[in-house]
Amino acid sequence: MKNFKKILLILILFIILLYVTNISSIPNNLILIQGEDLNLKTLLGLNISSLNGETVEAVNSDDTKISNKIGKVDLSLNLAGFSVKDLTVNVIPNTVVIPSGETIGLRLYTSGVLVVGMSEIQGEDNNNYTPYKNSGIKEGDMITKVDNETVTCTSDLITKVNESDGKAVKITYVRNGSNYDTEILPTKTSDDEYKLGLWVRDAASGVGTISFYDPNTGEFGALGHGILDVDTEELIDIARGDIVTSKIVSIVKGEKGKPGELQGSIDNGKIIGEVYKNTNFGIYGKLNNVEQIENDSDKVMEVMPRDEVKEGKATILCTLDDNKQEEYEIEIEKIYTSTNRTNKNMIIRVTDSRLLEKTGGIIQGMSGSPIIQNGKFVGAVTHVMVNNPEKGYGIFADTMLKQMKEVEEN
Repeated sequence: MKNFKKILLILILFIILLYVTNISSIPNNLILIQGEDLNLKTLLGLNISSLNGETVEAVNSDDTKISNKIGKVDLSLNLAGFSVKDLTVNVIPNTVVIPSGETIGLRLYTSGVLVVGMSEIQGEDNNNYTPYKNSGIKEGDMITKVDNETVTCTSDLITKVNESDGKAVKITYVRNGSNYDTEILPTKTSDDEYKLGLWVRDAASGVGTISFYDPNTGEFGALGHGILDVDTEELIDIARGDIVTSKIVSIVKGEKGKPGELQGSIDNGKIIGEVYKNTNFGIYGKLNNVEQIENDSDKVMEVMPRDEVKEGKATILCTLDDNKQEEYEIEIEKIYTSTNRTNKNMIIRVTDSRLLEKTGGIIQGMSGSPIIQNGKFVGAVTHVMVNNPEKGYGIFADTMLKQMKEVEEN
């Protein structure tokens, strides 16, 4: 009898855990493209209803589908007649876009200074000190203030620490979206400077590919993945950024176990747009000088919903020789339609002999190259498979479109 009660208790706790996990996995805010189904997987007894009590899961007709009308809809997740979570659905129009494939340069500026390393400091007495010890600061933290004054770049930090004249400074830093305060006593060096022992960075730059842009607004999506700091491997929290013209100077061909690379120069690039946000699903912003990039303004395409993407032949647009865009053949080998929290939604393979000859397949710098199938924008290249550069991953176009519209609203 006791064993039965234990088993029953374990079973009840397991069921509770399943429901808590399921409820927690459903985001509070959702974005749907007009006409898209609200495909949320819920356990038995859970249902989603509008504020007037209408069960959304049972709504199937075109007249009443939740995403038939553009705008925000407030919903409720219910269990046994009780609301357990509020949801907001933002329905956006299925905007036509122009797939680009243009290689561009990126300059990103952080909303503070990023801690990328730590080291001992040799003081004026020739002893070694670690002033940051016990401060709580770690690599990947973003320092935003010193003594309650905003820090926007490394020179700001250096100036404010030296102005301390050896007194403890209050440091405000951000980790995982939360603010923290600490104090550090700077160490005076033989050069008559005060230092914290922290290595910091305030900007990042590189080369990537524009995936698409809205011909009406100039809003764009690029890369299909976020830009990470090379030292911390964390997504860089940016304050702003610029997109500039770039020039490809060489191509390093990819080999098994050794990714290739598009090597470009952005030193003399002209600013053609601004970056609003760096996300796990790409970077987004607005093109202010579209005429500076190579594009076919007549090649407007619809965004293909993920449910319509098929395994089989497709093409990608990318810029290689003479900085001109070309279309190359690929094969979409596998599709993961249910993935919403990753930028690896498709496995693709380069089949075009011209591209294989030039690059060996997918190489760094091609991230963001638009994928086209049956005359529609399907997605963008995101990663290469290091052990087989002929293959890589792609992100769905609808994911990037939703992310771009979300950025617009923010």
